[in-house]
Amino acid sequence: MKEKKLFDAITDLPDPMVMEAEEYLKQKKRKRKVLFTSLAACAVLTLGVASIGIQKIGTGVRAIREVAFPKAYAYDDYDTRSEIREKNPVEESFLKAVQGFAWQTSAVFLENKKENVNYSPLSLYYALSLAASGAEGKTAEELLSLLGVDSQEQLSDQCSNLYRLLYADNKIAKCKIANSLWLSKDITFQTSYINNAAEKFYAPAYHVDFADKRTTEAMAKWIADNTNGVLQPELKENTERLMTILNTIYYKNEWVDRFDKDKTKADSFYLSEGGTVECDYMNRTYGSAGFYKGTDYTKSSLSLKYFGEMVFILPEEGVSVYELLEEDKLKEIFEAEQNGYGEVVWQIPKFDFGWDADMKDMLKTLGVSAAFNEKEADFSRITKEFTYISDIRQETHISIDEKGVEAAAFTQIDYSGAGRPQDRADMILNRPFLYAIEINDGIPVFIGICENPIER
Repeated sequence: MKEKKLFDAITDLPDPMVMEAEEYLKQKKRKRKVLFTSLAACAVLTLGVASIGIQKIGTGVRAIREVAFPKAYAYDDYDTRSEIREKNPVEESFLKAVQGFAWQTSAVFLENKKENVNYSPLSLYYALSLAASGAEGKTAEELLSLLGVDSQEQLSDQCSNLYRLLYADNKIAKCKIANSLWLSKDITFQTSYINNAAEKFYAPAYHVDFADKRTTEAMAKWIADNTNGVLQPELKENTERLMTILNTIYYKNEWVDRFDKDKTKADSFYLSEGGTVECDYMNRTYGSAGFYKGTDYTKSSLSLKYFGEMVFILPEEGVSVYELLEEDKLKEIFEAEQNGYGEVVWQIPKFDFGWDADMKDMLKTLGVSAAFNEKEADFSRITKEFTYISDIRQETHISIDEKGVEAAAFTQIDYSGAGRPQDRADMILNRPFLYAIEINDGIPVFIGICENPIER
């Protein structure tokens, strides 16, 4: 009880006290490091700590607005988690919007790739939300329509609440979402936009020189740092770039029931284009578990220790995995409740691969056009200078083994100018299959296709 009272006290600091603390920091520079840590701890359930001066984070890069991540808590600290959920309500309509965005975009991004794909709809959603919050006119209308919300205010508030709800960083699991703004030092940007990005999206802002190769080096380092080194991209320099939005997601979790390594055996995997490869399969049989049998697929999932699960969808023999990728079909598949209960035999290939894609053309097919048009784009909430989105790309990586799953993604937007067993399901994943990692209330963080488990 004593700890709870202390927790409540530090999370309910009034704004004047925070402002007073900032002023105190300016006057006591020698104590800056210690006091900043204390203020960051006060941001457990709030919007983040405001900037404290201008700090250098690397050669040629200046931080003009810093933030603090939410405070981590133990995976079995259910009281704190309940308090976070209570203080950060996420509307049912917004959850449906995020899910709908996932089904709609996945239907396009995964279509007929004929390769391993690991797409993060949540990473793209947050990156596009930062873009949409700075748009006006037709540009805003198209982005908000794709994101499934009515206004920038609703989008910012709900993204903020969802961020704190999903954020995890403990010994068992991690779901770390990070955003950042990289702004040309030669352009004036709207202070209100920078503040909203920091307060609602936990996005620090940096002044940079895009003509300096050290800028792309600093951006790549930021991505690597925020994905635990899983992603180490080689970013291209672009002297015409005015601004870059970066989002990263790092996810790691353990199976509730680990696979026995002694039962991992090599076997054949049948490729969609014909032929086979040999890979290592993890094996387990559950005497009683739930599953869903559709007309042309079987779905079941494996629980993860910290509020998540990995869903596997196996097409029936003779059915291509790509026949399951229509938007309405994906919605049916992922939202279907179990209709069977009984023995589930698992044979899952271990896999470890990366994926990257340019998303601009695919977004155009989904109705986003003005944002990319040099004559129509309106991002006047970001800057009064003329600007448009020149590039959007995403890079991801995923691996699963006997212990659990690890996945990471970054999205870059550049601007220029239990019951009685009664049935059985065989989840023998020996041919291309669909999968997803879902957390909390069915939020899809990653969706992908395993075409060839031995390809990286």
